[in-house]
Amino acid sequence: MFKKQPKPRAFDYQPRFYKPEEDPEVKRKERLGFRSNLRRRSQKRSPLVFIVLLVVVIYIMLKYQGLV
Repeated sequence: MFKKQPKPRAFDYQPRFYKPEEDPEVKRKERLGFRSNLRRRSQKRSPLVFIVLLVVVIYIMLKYQGLV
C-alpha cells in the first residue's frame, strides 16, 4: 500500500519516415495496375439497377405463371 510504484519503462525508439513513392513494391504494384482494379471494386452500384432487375424477375415469374 505504501510501497513505491514502479514507473513504466521508457523507450527511445524513433520510427523511420515511410515514403511510399520511394518504395519499390508500391511502384511495381502501380505499374501492374493493382491500384486501378481496387478503384473499380470499390464503386457501388446504383439502387436503380437492383430495382430494374427485381422488376424484370417479377415480370418473368408472373409471365410463366400465366398471370400477365
